Amino acid sequence: MPLLLPLPARPGRRPVRPSAKRVLDLIGAAILLVVLAAPLAAAAGLLFATRGGRAFVRVPAAGLAGRPFRTWRLRTGDAGRLGAALERCALDSAPQLINVLRGEMSLVGPRPDSRTDRPERLFVRPGMTGLWQVSARSDLPWEEMALLDRHYVENHWLGMDLAILAQTPRAAYRQRHA
Repeated sequence: MPLLLPLPARPGRRPVRPSAKRVLDLIGAAILLVVLAAPLAAAAGLLFATRGGRAFVRVPAAGLAGRPFRTWRLRTGDAGRLGAALERCALDSAPQLINVLRGEMSLVGPRPDSRTDRPERLFVRPGMTGLWQVSARSDLPWEEMALLDRHYVENHWLGMDLAILAQTPRAAYRQRHA
């Protein structure tokens, strides 16, 4: 499972400071929402104009401690080539920045899922990006994704989150041009 860039080793057994991670989430999500506001509005307008109805959907997921919540996403499932293009550039997930601001998600963590069959995932907030996304995105078998999620849950620290965030654009680019 080669990573795009080496992740920094966790220094000792210092716990992650939830307040530091939350500050990173709030600042990062706010900046990303400002940067992505115009493309997101254009994509929502195109979806509304070409498909009619709602441009956004809310998908059930299990969050921290198994609390149910609904993730925001652009409605791309029935949008043909437009939906595929939005998924390829990961703009379909950009509305999840609202979930990050609300504290239901984090910028980095295991991807949100409605299943709770992997309880180790419930010890952290689900994230918009994570370890398996920067390792190989969706090319990994489910078992390897689960191992990477477990590794993140057991070993995450702020430096790891910053490294994953730094690797995410390159991983998304590689996926688009694979």
